[in-house]
Amino acid sequence: MIINPQTIKIVLASTSPYRKELLKRLGIKFTTASPKINEDHIQGEKIDEYVKRLSKSKVLNIINDHEKSIIIGSDQALVCDEKILGKPGNYENAKIQLDFMNNKTVSFYTGLYVVNTETKTSKVDVIQYDVEFRKLTNLEINNYLIREKPYDCAGSFKSEKLGISLLKSMHGDDVTALIGLPLIRLSELLRDEGVSIP
Repeated sequence: MIINPQTIKIVLASTSPYRKELLKRLGIKFTTASPKINEDHIQGEKIDEYVKRLSKSKVLNIINDHEKSIIIGSDQALVCDEKILGKPGNYENAKIQLDFMNNKTVSFYTGLYVVNTETKTSKVDVIQYDVEFRKLTNLEINNYLIREKPYDCAGSFKSEKLGISLLKSMHGDDVTALIGLPLIRLSELLRDEGVSIP
């Protein structure tokens, strides 16, 4: 069944400009909403459960304002040496993160939660994508942070821009998961709900 875009809306529960740009690639009409949630990690919580919880929380935070909608929630974190890292927020924290990840393999986990408020169906998934950082000098890290200012990105890293120069290799099925919204899996979930893509 193909949905009628006049009767059901698609809502991205995110203010992230990166996720918005990614979703535009699918060529579907959508709006965005600004969820207000606590993104703190709970001690002992595994990273896949963490990003699932945040993705679901974003949807549930706005769901009452969006009848007859398909709502998309997504969040991302990464793990390096069994330590979970999120958004640095400023230069100092970003420098600490990149120093810590220097010359190591890092796993990005992107949670995805899709709810159809009309049919009451929901699906959740987590997509993993691994990157290997090359050996970086202090000057390279400093120059990258000054030029890119990736303080709103998990792990202080933007693969779609200058961050790609920090890497030795990348491993995964969907590079858009690394940017913050796994479009291959999302497309599948949307098609399951009757959204025509392309």
